[in-house]
Amino acid sequence: MLEQPVPPRRRLLREDRRRQLVDVAWQIIREEGTEALTLPRLAEQAKVAKPVVYDHFATRPALLAALYQEFDTHQTALMDAAFQASEPTLPSRAMVIASSYVDCVLEQGREIPGVISALAGSPELAKVKRDYEAIFMEKCRSLLAPFAPAGTVASSGLWAMLGAAEALSFAAANGDLTPEQAKHELFETILAMVARPPR
Repeated sequence: MLEQPVPPRRRLLREDRRRQLVDVAWQIIREEGTEALTLPRLAEQAKVAKPVVYDHFATRPALLAALYQEFDTHQTALMDAAFQASEPTLPSRAMVIASSYVDCVLEQGREIPGVISALAGSPELAKVKRDYEAIFMEKCRSLLAPFAPAGTVASSGLWAMLGAAEALSFAAANGDLTPEQAKHELFETILAMVARPPR
């Protein structure tokens, strides 16, 4: 019986390889924690040579930034779709923000708090996080401002809302709160922020 020739391994396209590496990175964080995520470990788990990983992510901070960017992009898409389907009322918009934020963190799982903690440990990564936070807060400001007494929402209130969103979502991801409790508390926080007169 003739042996069938083994077909050569197909090389992945660059975007497909990047997708694979990102998926494996999330898996490492899920199974071993954020500290275990290094570029050599990623190469080992993805079964590729180290230069392949370094070609996509020159440094560990660059990899962490890519993971956070993916999370943020998904969160934005989730929120935009929910806004399109919602009523133009304050309760509806507040619930979209609360539900989208919590749902996105829960969908990503317990990995995202570890990534966000790692971002805070480096000035370069902290700036990446701040840049995305600023975009998120401006989007929330534009959506909520029409319902505020002064026609705008104070930056201090938006920072408070963001801190609450992060803390409540992480508590839900860790099982300290139910998703419903986290969403309801964030919803009430947003309503109170919008109703408060500016100082």
